Amino acid sequence: MGQYCASRFATIRRHTREVNVGNVGVGADNPIRVQSMTTTPTLDIEATVAQARALIEVGCEIVRITAPNRQSARALGEIRKRLDEDKLRVPLVADIHFLPSAAMEAVEHVEKVRVNPGNYADKKKFLIREYSDAQYEEELDRLHKAFSPLVLRCRELGKSMRIGTNHGSLSDRIMNRFGDTPLGMAESALEFIRIAESHGYKDIILSMKASNPKVMIQAYRLTVKMMDAENMHYPLHLGVTEAGAGEDGRIKSAIGIGSLLMDGLGDTIRVSLTEDPVYEIPVAQALADKVSAHWVNERKTLSGEEGENPDPFQFSRREIEPINLPGCWTMDSHTPPRVFAINPTADFSSQPEGLPPNMKAENAVEGWIVKLDDFSGLEPFLRLIGQRSFGSVPLIVEVGPGLASGRWLPEAGHPKSPVVFALRLEDLSPGSLRSWFEWSETQGLPLALGTHANELRTFGSSLPALNWANKIVYLHGRSRPGHVLGQYRALAATLQSLGIKAPIWIRNKGTFFLEQSPGFLNDLLEASLLSGSLLCDGIGDFISVESVTHTPKAVGLAYNVLQGSGARISKTEYVACPSCGRTLFDLQTTTRKIRERTGHLKGLKIAVMGCIVNGPGEMADADFGYVGGARGKVNLYIGKDCVEYQVPEDKAVERLIDLITREGKWTEAPEMAKG
Repeated sequence: MGQYCASRFATIRRHTREVNVGNVGVGADNPIRVQSMTTTPTLDIEATVAQARALIEVGCEIVRITAPNRQSARALGEIRKRLDEDKLRVPLVADIHFLPSAAMEAVEHVEKVRVNPGNYADKKKFLIREYSDAQYEEELDRLHKAFSPLVLRCRELGKSMRIGTNHGSLSDRIMNRFGDTPLGMAESALEFIRIAESHGYKDIILSMKASNPKVMIQAYRLTVKMMDAENMHYPLHLGVTEAGAGEDGRIKSAIGIGSLLMDGLGDTIRVSLTEDPVYEIPVAQALADKVSAHWVNERKTLSGEEGENPDPFQFSRREIEPINLPGCWTMDSHTPPRVFAINPTADFSSQPEGLPPNMKAENAVEGWIVKLDDFSGLEPFLRLIGQRSFGSVPLIVEVGPGLASGRWLPEAGHPKSPVVFALRLEDLSPGSLRSWFEWSETQGLPLALGTHANELRTFGSSLPALNWANKIVYLHGRSRPGHVLGQYRALAATLQSLGIKAPIWIRNKGTFFLEQSPGFLNDLLEASLLSGSLLCDGIGDFISVESVTHTPKAVGLAYNVLQGSGARISKTEYVACPSCGRTLFDLQTTTRKIRERTGHLKGLKIAVMGCIVNGPGEMADADFGYVGGARGKVNLYIGKDCVEYQVPEDKAVERLIDLITREGKWTEAPEMAKG
């Protein structure tokens, strides 16, 4: 496995050089810096200054403003002046894409300039061309001439720079040589770094953004590995671009950013939401606080670490033995992860009929978690499972220590509905463990075992000798050092070293990372950090969110984490940019309208882009795209192919639906079908 971080089991922060963005230090020993971007037209100086003030008031430490042309770049000077007059010295960043002339103007007024390697003095026309080595070198020479003036001026003025690669805007040259891949993203950035270093300039921060958290995670990991090979130690700016709005946008951002932060990568972050940018800051602050609480200064060996061998630069799901729950479901390496939920009403001592019905199919509960702590609940429990069928939804029964001997187990064929007993390995003697395994084999029912890597190591060779068919493993109890994400990774690695291919159940308890005030944002971040990160690594076959007491909300969060990580698609996915001064229509209102009309569709990905900067590229894996083409005009895409140009904005949503219909992807919403 190529190494990209000091440890995947503890958060040891990557060492970087310090880069000063005005008066704010980024990297080295500085805290994780939180930043955002204004969405107002830059030439509307009053509105942009007001929004920058609002961002600063809620804790934004670096403010980015788009500069699509020289006139907008010149306006940055007045914006800087107005903020200075208010004694708001938070640094400003000019966001540059296509025009070196705009960058050369902007650098005179702001503390940092962001350039996109795919757009800056490069081409993006989706041209297919084979480059010889000599032709490729000619392109690099041209790039050197175009980029060097900005580098030299930044060095002269003491200004910093972000080389911000976007998955959606890789140049044709990069695409033809490296493809639409994390490797292409990394190489695109390193080309620009090498030019900067040839001039002795190193005040650089890097970003590798994508709308797909898996691609984003792999691109950052690969970039770090490649930088290490060239003795480069630049800070990283983390973000998932076009993450969208609401719960979905927060989840995708937390998965991508949080996974990397937990690996010790990342020095400044932005949570990109299709909302007012002030709402980005609390999410980013909470995420930074959670991860910072886990920083450690040295690496310590954790059981299982030596056995972990995934490819961190390419997704591959962990191989498992198939699980069969008769009458309910099966699970194998190709089945999307299943969702369990805590049953909020079942009390076996007083309410044996208290199990709730299942919810709608797209957010189905696929296992009710109930507790059986002691013998007082045993008789009503046995009566319940002997008399009542729960259809295709099994009971996942957590057995307390006093019942772990298993001598009371139902006889073969007794339960009317499948039951999966969940036990803690620490409560079992070797004899009772064998008894439970034998009962599982006799009944043909799965068994879930709670343990951790060190405990599995303690049992050693006796475990592989058991029959692990139809067994599930989850984390219970933790060994130190490390964090719960690292503990699950260690658990998976230890199972692999023992030759056990049991599926893994990821349990989100809500207090794994940092004790905070209770609230849904805390639960969302914890589930995204744990389950989302593991799923992007190919680990996880069952998932439950047990910190949210409102069952439908907990189940919805579990499904949204699965969707955000690309592990299970249960609804329409929207790739929507957060808006900026380049946006050619009201992005929030338009996205809401499109959601209202298309939200009932299943398995589609629809991209809503304010302008052309990243649109076609980020839509490479989207089914349909809605992109601002000019004021009041919209271009419609299938994938990255524009099929309708300059559609009037007031007709564009209907034309998008017509396009979906012509492609055979449209179905009527249930309420519309009834009417």
